[in-house]
Order: sequence, then C-alpha cells, then structure tokens
Amino acid sequence: MTDAADEADRNSEHAEAMRALKAERDALMAEKRDGRGLLMVHTGDGKGKSTAAFGMLARALGWGYKVGVVQYIKGKWITGERQFFRKFPDQVRYAVMGEGFTWDVADREKDVAAARAAWATSLDMIADPDLHLVVLDELNIALRYDYLDIAEVVEGLRSRPVDKHVCVTGRDAKPELLAVADLITEFQAVRHPFEQGFKAQRGVDF
Repeated sequence: MTDAADEADRNSEHAEAMRALKAERDALMAEKRDGRGLLMVHTGDGKGKSTAAFGMLARALGWGYKVGVVQYIKGKWITGERQFFRKFPDQVRYAVMGEGFTWDVADREKDVAAARAAWATSLDMIADPDLHLVVLDELNIALRYDYLDIAEVVEGLRSRPVDKHVCVTGRDAKPELLAVADLITEFQAVRHPFEQGFKAQRGVDF
C-alpha cells in the first residue's frame, strides 16, 4: 500500500470515528436539562483557585453579565485582578472586606468582625437580581478558622436565587459546604516557585 493510500485510509477511519463520537455526544446532550444557578467550590493545596474564579468573571463579563466579588482575607493588598475589575464599575461590584492575612493581623476579634461584615455583603450580592455570578474569594479560609458558622453559610448558599451562580474559593473547604456544591474542583500542588526560593510576582501570582 502506498503512503498516500495509507494516509487516505487513516483519514477515512478518523472521519468515521468522529461521526460516531458526534452521534454519541448528541444523544448524551439530548438527555441534559437547561442550566440553573450553580454552587461551585475551588479548593485544595494547589495554586490557581482564585485565578480560575476570576477567569469565570471575565467570561461572564464577555457575555454582558454583571458580577460580584467579595474578598474575605486579602485586605488592602493590591492585586492585579482588583485593579482590573474595578475598571468596570457598571458591571462589577467588588468588595474587599478582609483585614489582611491571618498571620499579619493576629487579632481574632478583628478577623471575626471582618468575616461577619463580608458575609453580610455576600448575602446582599447573592440576593441582587442584577448579578449573574458572585465570587466569594477565600471564604473557605474564614470558615476554616471558624470566623463564621458553617451551618449559617450553607443555609445562605442553599437559599440563593435559582438562577444565581456562586463560586467559593480557598483551601480546606469544609465537608458541609462540599456536600451541597454542584461543582467541586480540587487544585493539586505539584510544584511551586515559592519552594524554589521565589517570591510571589506581579501579574502572575497577584
């Protein structure tokens, strides 16, 4: 068999396989329902939890939706995402509510008060009919340190409007939260430049 004939056979087999795959996918999609608001959780030790959530915000903005962000821990730390999304005041509600990283603050009463205020703002954004997606950045950290009552948070998230998407980020997501989530992504740490002696860098890490 010539090379040309062999290549033609491979192309024909590939086309047939793709047609079969499309038929299978079409049948699968016919069984699916239209979407509803999702509760999404990004957790795990790996880098990229907040980054992925902010990527979804950009995607929603691309479709003309309005979105909201509540940052629980990062405080007044200036980040690239904060500076970027604040360029869209008519489309993005952006609330920085934390006092800063827990090891910097070292004051549990302040952290609890900040978390309570952030949760009140979160509930307000979740109830806002204009917002398509709300990101609760590092809420899992506030829950890990018991700054908020997990049962209260779960109830608030479960009671969200049926079409509201909410994404919660942070390590060590509590089992009670995972139990009610529609989508859970575990970010795994494989290698990190910090372990090689590098500090966090603008435009990549923050």
